[in-house]
Amino acid sequence: MDKASETNGKKPYYDAYVRILKKELVPALGCTEPIAIAYAGATARAELGKMPERCTVWCSGNIVKNVKGVTVPNSGGMKGIDAAAVLGIVGGDKDLKLAVLESVKPEDIEETKRLLQTDFCESRLKEGVANLYILLEVTAGSDTVSVEIKDYHSNITRITRNGETVFEGGVQCDEEDVTQQAEDEDKKLLNVRSILEFAETCDLADVRDVLENQLTCNRAISQEGLENPYGAQVGRTLLGTRSNERIATKLKAKAYAAAGSDARMSGCPLPVVINSGSGNQGITATLPLIAYAEDYGVSHEKLLRALIVSNLVAIHQKKYIGSLSAYCGAVSAACGAGAAITWMLGSSGYAGGTYEEVSQTITNTIATIGGMVCDGAKPSCAAKISVAVEAALTGYQMSTRRMTFGPGEGLVKDDVEETIESIGRMGKDGMKATDIEILNIMLEK
Repeated sequence: MDKASETNGKKPYYDAYVRILKKELVPALGCTEPIAIAYAGATARAELGKMPERCTVWCSGNIVKNVKGVTVPNSGGMKGIDAAAVLGIVGGDKDLKLAVLESVKPEDIEETKRLLQTDFCESRLKEGVANLYILLEVTAGSDTVSVEIKDYHSNITRITRNGETVFEGGVQCDEEDVTQQAEDEDKKLLNVRSILEFAETCDLADVRDVLENQLTCNRAISQEGLENPYGAQVGRTLLGTRSNERIATKLKAKAYAAAGSDARMSGCPLPVVINSGSGNQGITATLPLIAYAEDYGVSHEKLLRALIVSNLVAIHQKKYIGSLSAYCGAVSAACGAGAAITWMLGSSGYAGGTYEEVSQTITNTIATIGGMVCDGAKPSCAAKISVAVEAALTGYQMSTRRMTFGPGEGLVKDDVEETIESIGRMGKDGMKATDIEILNIMLEK
Protein backbone atom coordinates (compact mmCIF):
# COMPACT_ATOMS: atom_id res chain seq x y z
CA MET A 1 0.00 0.00 0.00
CA ASP A 2 1.38 3.42 -0.90
CA LYS A 3 1.74 6.12 1.74
CA ALA A 4 -1.22 8.11 0.48
CA SER A 5 -3.45 5.06 0.74
CA GLU A 6 -2.15 4.29 4.21
CA THR A 7 -2.91 7.85 5.30
CA ASN A 8 -6.45 8.08 4.00
CA GLY A 9 -7.44 4.48 4.71
CA LYS A 10 -8.10 3.57 1.07
CA LYS A 11 -7.47 0.11 -0.33
CA PRO A 12 -4.22 -0.37 -2.31
CA TYR A 13 -6.13 -0.47 -5.60
CA TYR A 14 -8.28 2.62 -4.95
CA ASP A 15 -6.20 5.32 -6.62
CA ALA A 16 -5.24 2.94 -9.43
CA TYR A 17 -8.89 2.28 -10.31
CA VAL A 18 -9.65 6.00 -10.29
CA ARG A 19 -6.72 6.60 -12.66
CA ILE A 20 -7.85 3.78 -14.97
CA LEU A 21 -11.37 5.19 -15.28
CA LYS A 22 -10.14 8.72 -15.94
CA LYS A 23 -7.60 7.51 -18.51
CA GLU A 24 -9.91 5.11 -20.35
CA LEU A 25 -13.28 6.90 -20.32
CA VAL A 26 -12.58 9.73 -22.73
CA PRO A 27 -14.79 11.11 -25.52
CA ALA A 28 -14.07 10.33 -29.16
CA LEU A 29 -15.81 11.43 -32.33
CA GLY A 30 -16.42 8.52 -34.68
CA CYS A 31 -14.76 5.11 -34.91
CA THR A 32 -11.40 5.49 -33.19
CA GLU A 33 -9.25 3.97 -35.96
CA PRO A 34 -10.12 6.52 -38.72
CA ILE A 35 -10.06 9.21 -36.05
CA ALA A 36 -6.51 8.22 -35.09
CA ILE A 37 -5.49 8.58 -38.75
CA ALA A 38 -7.20 11.98 -38.95
CA TYR A 39 -5.42 13.01 -35.75
CA ALA A 40 -2.08 12.06 -37.30
CA GLY A 41 -2.99 14.04 -40.41
CA ALA A 42 -3.96 17.17 -38.50
CA THR A 43 -0.79 16.94 -36.39
CA ALA A 44 1.40 16.51 -39.47
CA ARG A 45 -0.06 19.55 -41.22
CA ALA A 46 0.36 21.67 -38.08
CA GLU A 47 4.02 20.66 -37.83
CA LEU A 48 4.54 21.27 -41.55
CA GLY A 49 3.02 24.73 -41.19
CA LYS A 50 1.31 24.71 -44.59
CA MET A 51 -0.94 22.62 -46.79
CA PRO A 52 0.92 19.50 -47.98
CA GLU A 53 1.32 18.58 -51.61
CA ARG A 54 1.41 14.83 -50.95
CA CYS A 55 0.47 12.42 -48.18
CA THR A 56 1.39 8.77 -47.57
CA VAL A 57 -0.11 6.65 -44.78
CA TRP A 58 1.31 3.33 -43.58
CA CYS A 59 -1.04 1.31 -41.34
CA SER A 60 -0.89 -1.99 -39.48
CA GLY A 61 -3.27 -4.71 -40.58
CA ASN A 62 -5.70 -4.13 -37.73
CA ILE A 63 -5.95 -0.43 -38.56
CA VAL A 64 -6.65 -1.31 -42.22
CA LYS A 65 -9.29 -3.80 -41.07
CA ASN A 66 -11.06 -1.31 -38.81
CA VAL A 67 -11.06 1.60 -41.27
CA LYS A 68 -11.98 -0.14 -44.51
CA GLY A 69 -15.73 -0.37 -43.99
CA VAL A 70 -16.59 2.43 -41.58
CA THR A 71 -17.85 5.93 -42.38
CA VAL A 72 -15.55 8.77 -41.32
CA PRO A 73 -17.57 11.20 -39.14
CA ASN A 74 -18.26 14.70 -40.43
CA SER A 75 -17.14 13.54 -43.89
CA GLY A 76 -20.38 13.54 -45.84
CA GLY A 77 -20.37 9.74 -46.00
CA MET A 78 -16.78 9.04 -47.08
CA LYS A 79 -15.01 5.84 -45.99
CA GLY A 80 -11.46 4.56 -45.79
CA ILE A 81 -7.90 5.43 -44.82
CA ASP A 82 -7.36 8.06 -47.49
CA ALA A 83 -10.57 9.90 -46.60
CA ALA A 84 -9.69 9.95 -42.89
CA ALA A 85 -6.14 11.17 -43.53
CA VAL A 86 -7.08 13.87 -46.01
CA LEU A 87 -10.01 15.19 -43.97
CA GLY A 88 -7.76 15.39 -40.91
CA ILE A 89 -5.18 17.33 -42.93
CA VAL A 90 -7.70 19.69 -44.52
CA GLY A 91 -10.07 20.42 -41.65
CA GLY A 92 -8.90 18.67 -38.47
CA ASP A 93 -7.85 20.32 -35.23
CA LYS A 94 -5.03 18.38 -33.58
CA ASP A 95 -5.69 19.98 -30.21
CA LEU A 96 -9.03 18.15 -30.03
CA LYS A 97 -7.22 14.78 -30.25
CA LEU A 98 -9.87 12.05 -30.66
CA ALA A 99 -12.48 14.73 -31.40
CA VAL A 100 -10.18 16.04 -34.16
CA LEU A 101 -12.92 16.21 -36.80
CA GLU A 102 -15.35 18.32 -34.77
CA SER A 103 -13.83 21.37 -36.46
CA VAL A 104 -14.60 20.23 -40.02
CA LYS A 105 -16.59 22.65 -42.18
CA PRO A 106 -18.61 21.95 -45.36
CA GLU A 107 -15.89 23.45 -47.51
CA ASP A 108 -13.35 21.09 -45.93
CA ILE A 109 -15.47 18.12 -47.01
CA GLU A 110 -15.63 19.42 -50.58
CA GLU A 111 -11.87 19.99 -50.68
CA THR A 112 -11.27 16.49 -49.32
CA LYS A 113 -13.49 14.98 -52.02
CA ARG A 114 -11.55 16.92 -54.66
CA LEU A 115 -8.17 15.78 -53.36
CA LEU A 116 -9.32 12.16 -53.23
CA GLN A 117 -9.87 12.32 -56.97
CA THR A 118 -6.17 13.11 -57.42
CA ASP A 119 -2.98 11.31 -56.39
CA PHE A 120 -2.67 13.50 -53.27
CA CYS A 121 -2.85 10.56 -50.84
CA GLU A 122 -1.59 6.98 -50.89
CA SER A 123 -2.14 4.31 -48.23
CA ARG A 124 -0.01 1.22 -47.66
CA LEU A 125 0.03 -1.81 -45.38
CA LYS A 126 2.84 -1.83 -42.81
CA GLU A 127 3.87 -5.29 -41.65
CA GLY A 128 5.93 -6.33 -38.62
CA VAL A 129 4.66 -3.52 -36.36
CA ALA A 130 2.33 -3.21 -33.37
CA ASN A 131 -1.31 -4.16 -33.94
CA LEU A 132 -2.20 -0.49 -33.61
CA TYR A 133 0.27 1.41 -35.79
CA ILE A 134 0.01 4.46 -38.06
CA LEU A 135 2.79 6.37 -39.81
CA LEU A 136 1.61 9.39 -41.79
CA GLU A 137 4.01 11.44 -43.91
CA VAL A 138 3.30 14.75 -45.64
CA THR A 139 5.48 16.75 -48.00
CA ALA A 140 5.45 20.28 -49.41
CA GLY A 141 8.32 21.42 -51.56
CA SER A 142 11.54 20.31 -49.84
CA ASP A 143 9.89 19.85 -46.43
CA THR A 144 8.72 16.50 -45.08
CA VAL A 145 6.99 15.73 -41.80
CA SER A 146 6.03 12.32 -40.41
CA VAL A 147 3.84 11.43 -37.44
CA GLU A 148 3.85 7.98 -35.81
CA ILE A 149 1.07 6.62 -33.59
CA LYS A 150 1.17 3.23 -31.91
CA ASP A 151 -0.32 1.09 -29.14
CA TYR A 152 -3.29 3.37 -28.44
CA HIS A 153 -5.19 5.78 -30.61
CA SER A 154 -3.96 9.16 -29.36
CA ASN A 155 -0.43 8.02 -28.56
CA ILE A 156 1.89 10.00 -30.84
CA THR A 157 5.27 8.36 -30.30
CA ARG A 158 7.38 10.25 -32.83
CA ILE A 159 7.29 13.33 -35.05
CA THR A 160 10.07 14.02 -37.54
CA ARG A 161 10.77 17.04 -39.73
CA ASN A 162 13.13 16.70 -42.68
CA GLY A 163 14.56 13.52 -41.16
CA GLU A 164 15.19 14.98 -37.71
CA THR A 165 13.18 13.85 -34.70
CA VAL A 166 11.38 16.80 -33.12
CA PHE A 167 9.26 14.76 -30.71
CA GLU A 168 9.72 11.25 -29.36
CA GLY A 169 7.31 10.22 -26.69
CA GLY A 170 8.63 13.47 -25.30
CA VAL A 171 11.83 14.82 -24.36
CA GLN A 172 9.36 13.06 -22.66
CA CYS A 173 10.38 9.75 -24.16
CA ASP A 174 11.40 8.43 -20.74
CA GLU A 175 8.36 10.01 -19.14
CA GLU A 176 6.10 8.29 -21.70
CA ASP A 177 7.68 4.93 -20.99
CA VAL A 178 7.25 5.46 -17.28
CA THR A 179 3.63 6.52 -17.79
CA GLN A 180 2.84 3.40 -19.81
CA GLN A 181 4.50 1.19 -17.23
CA ALA A 182 2.46 2.88 -14.50
CA GLU A 183 -0.75 2.26 -16.46
CA ASP A 184 0.17 -1.40 -16.89
CA GLU A 185 0.88 -1.69 -13.17
CA ASP A 186 -2.50 -0.13 -12.39
CA LYS A 187 -4.29 -2.70 -14.57
CA LYS A 188 -2.46 -5.57 -12.89
CA LEU A 189 -4.45 -4.67 -9.77
CA LEU A 190 -7.76 -5.35 -11.51
CA ASN A 191 -9.72 -8.34 -10.26
CA VAL A 192 -13.43 -9.00 -9.96
CA ARG A 193 -13.63 -9.02 -6.16
CA SER A 194 -11.79 -5.71 -5.80
CA ILE A 195 -13.77 -4.12 -8.63
CA LEU A 196 -17.03 -4.90 -6.80
CA GLU A 197 -15.65 -3.63 -3.52
CA PHE A 198 -14.48 -0.41 -5.18
CA ALA A 199 -17.84 0.13 -6.88
CA GLU A 200 -19.70 -0.36 -3.60
CA THR A 201 -17.53 1.86 -1.42
CA CYS A 202 -15.73 4.49 -3.52
CA ASP A 203 -16.40 8.18 -3.17
CA LEU A 204 -18.34 8.90 -6.37
CA ALA A 205 -16.95 12.43 -6.39
CA ASP A 206 -13.63 10.93 -7.51
CA VAL A 207 -15.08 9.55 -10.77
CA ARG A 208 -18.50 11.19 -11.17
CA ASP A 209 -17.51 13.51 -14.02
CA VAL A 210 -16.28 10.77 -16.36
CA LEU A 211 -19.23 8.49 -15.55
CA GLU A 212 -21.85 11.21 -16.04
CA ASN A 213 -20.23 12.14 -19.35
CA GLN A 214 -20.32 8.52 -20.46
CA LEU A 215 -24.02 8.28 -19.64
CA THR A 216 -24.87 11.55 -21.39
CA CYS A 217 -22.86 11.00 -24.57
CA ASN A 218 -23.62 7.33 -25.07
CA ARG A 219 -27.33 7.73 -24.33
CA ALA A 220 -27.50 10.56 -26.89
CA ILE A 221 -25.95 8.56 -29.74
CA SER A 222 -28.18 5.59 -28.94
CA GLN A 223 -31.25 7.81 -29.18
CA GLU A 224 -29.92 9.18 -32.48
CA GLY A 225 -29.61 5.64 -33.80
CA LEU A 226 -33.13 4.75 -32.70
CA GLU A 227 -34.67 7.84 -34.27
CA ASN A 228 -32.82 7.85 -37.59
CA PRO A 229 -31.99 5.23 -40.27
CA TYR A 230 -28.26 4.70 -39.77
CA GLY A 231 -26.45 1.72 -41.27
CA ALA A 232 -28.33 -1.58 -41.15
CA GLN A 233 -30.69 -0.18 -38.47
CA VAL A 234 -30.16 -3.09 -36.11
CA GLY A 235 -31.43 -1.23 -33.05
CA ARG A 236 -34.55 0.01 -34.82
CA THR A 237 -35.16 -3.47 -36.23
CA LEU A 238 -34.98 -5.04 -32.76
CA LEU A 239 -37.61 -2.65 -31.42
CA GLY A 240 -39.71 -2.96 -34.59
CA THR A 241 -43.15 -1.41 -34.22
CA ARG A 242 -43.39 -1.97 -30.49
CA SER A 243 -43.22 1.69 -29.48
CA ASN A 244 -46.76 1.61 -28.04
CA GLU A 245 -46.44 -1.56 -25.96
CA ARG A 246 -44.19 -2.64 -23.12
CA ILE A 247 -40.87 -3.79 -24.47
CA ALA A 248 -39.02 -6.52 -22.63
CA THR A 249 -36.03 -5.07 -20.81
CA LYS A 250 -33.69 -7.62 -22.37
CA LEU A 251 -34.77 -6.50 -25.84
CA LYS A 252 -34.38 -2.82 -24.92
CA ALA A 253 -30.86 -3.48 -23.61
CA LYS A 254 -29.85 -5.05 -26.91
CA ALA A 255 -31.59 -2.41 -29.03
CA TYR A 256 -30.19 0.57 -27.13
CA ALA A 257 -26.63 -0.70 -27.49
CA ALA A 258 -27.05 -1.73 -31.13
CA ALA A 259 -28.59 1.63 -32.06
CA GLY A 260 -25.59 3.50 -30.68
CA SER A 261 -23.32 1.41 -32.88
CA ASP A 262 -25.64 1.83 -35.88
CA ALA A 263 -25.15 5.58 -35.64
CA ARG A 264 -21.44 5.52 -34.82
CA MET A 265 -20.41 3.12 -37.57
CA SER A 266 -22.31 5.14 -40.16
CA GLY A 267 -20.75 8.53 -39.54
CA CYS A 268 -22.90 10.12 -36.83
CA PRO A 269 -20.97 13.18 -35.59
CA LEU A 270 -21.97 12.79 -31.94
CA PRO A 271 -19.12 11.93 -29.54
CA VAL A 272 -18.98 8.68 -27.58
CA VAL A 273 -17.16 7.99 -24.32
CA ILE A 274 -14.97 5.01 -25.12
CA ASN A 275 -13.77 1.93 -23.23
CA SER A 276 -10.46 0.22 -24.02
CA GLY A 277 -9.94 2.63 -26.92
CA SER A 278 -13.24 1.69 -28.60
CA GLY A 279 -16.47 3.59 -29.03
CA ASN A 280 -18.45 0.43 -29.65
CA GLN A 281 -17.11 -1.03 -26.43
CA GLY A 282 -17.96 2.16 -24.56
CA ILE A 283 -21.51 2.00 -25.92
CA THR A 284 -21.88 -1.69 -25.08
CA ALA A 285 -20.62 -1.17 -21.53
CA THR A 286 -23.16 1.62 -20.96
CA LEU A 287 -26.52 1.25 -22.72
CA PRO A 288 -27.71 -2.13 -21.38
CA LEU A 289 -27.31 -0.75 -17.84
CA ILE A 290 -29.48 2.24 -18.72
CA ALA A 291 -32.25 -0.02 -20.03
CA TYR A 292 -32.30 -2.09 -16.82
CA ALA A 293 -32.03 0.94 -14.54
CA GLU A 294 -35.05 2.51 -16.29
CA ASP A 295 -37.26 -0.56 -16.02
CA TYR A 296 -36.25 -1.64 -12.52
CA GLY A 297 -36.30 1.79 -10.88
CA VAL A 298 -32.61 1.75 -10.00
CA SER A 299 -31.34 4.96 -8.42
CA HIS A 300 -28.97 7.21 -10.33
CA GLU A 301 -26.21 6.64 -7.78
CA LYS A 302 -26.59 2.88 -8.12
CA LEU A 303 -26.42 3.21 -11.90
CA LEU A 304 -23.17 5.16 -11.63
CA ARG A 305 -21.68 2.50 -9.37
CA ALA A 306 -22.81 -0.20 -11.79
CA LEU A 307 -21.05 1.70 -14.57
CA ILE A 308 -17.84 1.35 -12.58
CA VAL A 309 -18.33 -2.42 -12.52
CA SER A 310 -19.10 -2.59 -16.23
CA ASN A 311 -16.15 -0.48 -17.34
CA LEU A 312 -13.56 -2.06 -15.08
CA VAL A 313 -14.63 -5.65 -15.81
CA ALA A 314 -14.38 -4.90 -19.54
CA ILE A 315 -10.94 -3.31 -19.14
CA HIS A 316 -9.85 -6.22 -16.93
CA GLN A 317 -10.51 -8.63 -19.80
CA LYS A 318 -8.95 -6.41 -22.45
CA LYS A 319 -5.67 -6.14 -20.56
CA TYR A 320 -5.04 -9.76 -21.57
CA ILE A 321 -6.31 -9.46 -25.14
CA GLY A 322 -4.79 -6.13 -26.23
CA SER A 323 -6.27 -3.11 -28.00
CA LEU A 324 -6.81 -4.69 -31.42
CA SER A 325 -7.07 -8.37 -32.30
CA ALA A 326 -9.29 -10.90 -34.06
CA TYR A 327 -11.31 -11.14 -30.82
CA CYS A 328 -14.42 -8.95 -31.01
CA GLY A 329 -14.23 -6.39 -28.21
CA ALA A 330 -18.02 -6.27 -27.96
CA VAL A 331 -17.77 -9.55 -26.06
CA SER A 332 -15.60 -8.06 -23.31
CA ALA A 333 -17.79 -4.97 -23.04
CA ALA A 334 -21.06 -6.92 -23.02
CA CYS A 335 -19.59 -9.22 -20.38
CA GLY A 336 -18.83 -6.11 -18.30
CA ALA A 337 -22.41 -4.94 -18.77
CA GLY A 338 -23.77 -8.35 -17.76
CA ALA A 339 -21.61 -8.38 -14.63
CA ALA A 340 -22.77 -4.86 -13.76
CA ILE A 341 -26.46 -5.70 -14.27
CA THR A 342 -26.05 -8.76 -12.04
CA TRP A 343 -24.53 -6.59 -9.31
CA MET A 344 -26.88 -3.61 -9.83
CA LEU A 345 -30.12 -5.59 -9.64
CA GLY A 346 -28.91 -7.74 -6.77
CA SER A 347 -27.95 -4.71 -4.71
CA SER A 348 -31.33 -3.12 -5.54
CA GLY A 349 -33.35 -5.98 -4.08
CA TYR A 350 -33.69 -8.22 -7.12
CA ALA A 351 -32.06 -11.55 -7.95
CA GLY A 352 -28.27 -11.67 -8.19
CA GLY A 353 -25.63 -9.34 -6.87
CA THR A 354 -23.12 -11.44 -4.96
CA TYR A 355 -19.50 -11.89 -5.94
CA GLU A 356 -20.24 -15.52 -6.81
CA GLU A 357 -23.15 -14.60 -9.07
CA VAL A 358 -21.22 -11.83 -10.82
CA SER A 359 -18.37 -14.29 -11.39
CA GLN A 360 -20.80 -16.83 -12.80
CA THR A 361 -22.22 -14.24 -15.20
CA ILE A 362 -18.73 -13.44 -16.44
CA THR A 363 -17.82 -17.12 -16.85
CA ASN A 364 -21.10 -17.96 -18.58
CA THR A 365 -20.75 -15.06 -21.01
CA ILE A 366 -17.19 -15.56 -22.19
CA ALA A 367 -17.52 -19.34 -22.21
CA THR A 368 -20.49 -18.93 -24.58
CA ILE A 369 -19.39 -16.25 -27.02
CA GLY A 370 -15.70 -15.58 -26.31
CA GLY A 371 -13.88 -15.73 -29.63
CA MET A 372 -16.43 -14.04 -31.88
CA VAL A 373 -14.21 -12.64 -34.60
CA CYS A 374 -13.55 -9.01 -35.39
CA ASP A 375 -13.54 -8.47 -39.14
CA GLY A 376 -13.26 -4.71 -38.91
CA ALA A 377 -15.38 -1.75 -37.86
CA LYS A 378 -18.55 -1.50 -39.95
CA PRO A 379 -22.38 -1.52 -39.68
CA SER A 380 -22.55 -5.21 -38.74
CA CYS A 381 -20.81 -4.37 -35.44
CA ALA A 382 -24.25 -3.35 -34.18
CA ALA A 383 -25.57 -6.88 -34.70
CA LYS A 384 -22.52 -8.38 -33.00
CA ILE A 385 -23.13 -6.12 -30.03
CA SER A 386 -26.74 -7.32 -29.86
CA VAL A 387 -25.62 -10.96 -29.87
CA ALA A 388 -22.95 -10.30 -27.22
CA VAL A 389 -25.45 -8.54 -24.95
CA GLU A 390 -27.87 -11.45 -25.41
CA ALA A 391 -25.16 -13.87 -24.26
CA ALA A 392 -24.34 -11.71 -21.24
CA LEU A 393 -27.97 -11.47 -20.16
CA THR A 394 -28.41 -15.21 -20.58
CA GLY A 395 -25.32 -15.60 -18.41
CA TYR A 396 -26.95 -13.37 -15.80
CA GLN A 397 -30.19 -15.36 -15.84
CA MET A 398 -28.20 -18.56 -15.35
CA SER A 399 -26.29 -17.04 -12.43
CA THR A 400 -29.51 -16.18 -10.58
CA ARG A 401 -30.14 -19.94 -10.49
CA ARG A 402 -26.53 -20.57 -9.52
CA MET A 403 -25.97 -22.31 -12.83
CA THR A 404 -22.54 -21.96 -14.44
CA PHE A 405 -20.17 -23.80 -16.73
CA GLY A 406 -17.61 -25.82 -14.81
CA PRO A 407 -13.81 -26.12 -14.84
CA GLY A 408 -12.53 -28.18 -17.74
CA GLU A 409 -15.47 -27.32 -19.96
CA GLY A 410 -13.65 -25.68 -22.83
CA LEU A 411 -11.54 -22.79 -21.54
CA VAL A 412 -13.31 -22.52 -18.19
CA LYS A 413 -10.90 -22.80 -15.26
CA ASP A 414 -11.20 -23.21 -11.49
CA ASP A 415 -12.14 -19.59 -10.80
CA VAL A 416 -13.25 -16.48 -12.67
CA GLU A 417 -9.80 -14.87 -12.74
CA GLU A 418 -8.19 -17.92 -14.34
CA THR A 419 -11.07 -18.15 -16.82
CA ILE A 420 -10.70 -14.50 -17.83
CA GLU A 421 -6.96 -15.03 -18.32
CA SER A 422 -7.43 -18.21 -20.37
CA ILE A 423 -9.94 -16.54 -22.70
CA GLY A 424 -7.60 -13.56 -22.99
CA ARG A 425 -4.70 -15.82 -23.95
CA MET A 426 -6.83 -17.39 -26.65
CA GLY A 427 -7.86 -13.96 -27.95
CA LYS A 428 -4.34 -12.52 -28.00
CA ASP A 429 -2.15 -15.48 -28.93
CA GLY A 430 -4.47 -18.16 -30.26
CA MET A 431 -6.26 -15.89 -32.71
CA LYS A 432 -3.16 -14.33 -34.31
CA ALA A 433 -3.38 -16.60 -37.34
CA THR A 434 -7.11 -15.85 -37.58
CA ASP A 435 -6.36 -12.15 -37.61
CA ILE A 436 -3.86 -12.54 -40.48
CA GLU A 437 -6.27 -14.62 -42.54
CA ILE A 438 -9.12 -12.17 -42.00
CA LEU A 439 -6.89 -9.37 -43.26
CA ASN A 440 -5.76 -11.41 -46.27
CA ILE A 441 -9.39 -12.09 -47.20
CA MET A 442 -10.32 -8.41 -46.79
CA LEU A 443 -7.33 -7.34 -48.93
CA GLU A 444 -8.21 -10.08 -51.45
CA LYS A 445 -4.81 -11.75 -51.17
